[in-house]
Amino acid sequence: MTIKVVRGNPTPEELAAALAVVRARAAAAAATPPGAPDTRDSWSDPSRIAAHRLPQPGPAAWGRTYWPG
Repeated sequence: MTIKVVRGNPTPEELAAALAVVRARAAAAAATPPGAPDTRDSWSDPSRIAAHRLPQPGPAAWGRTYWPG
């Protein structure tokens, strides 16, 4: 693996820190089995946005948009 600094003048300590992060991410990716499911947290799950029904339009709809129930 080759890492090339395109811009700036990093110190040896900065390069070592960046390389440690890259190696750790590569090791974590290699340790994951090929058929393993993607374990995303629920915050990034797009289905959580549409998990609740939207209120029906009407004169009191503005009051039901924030408070559940």
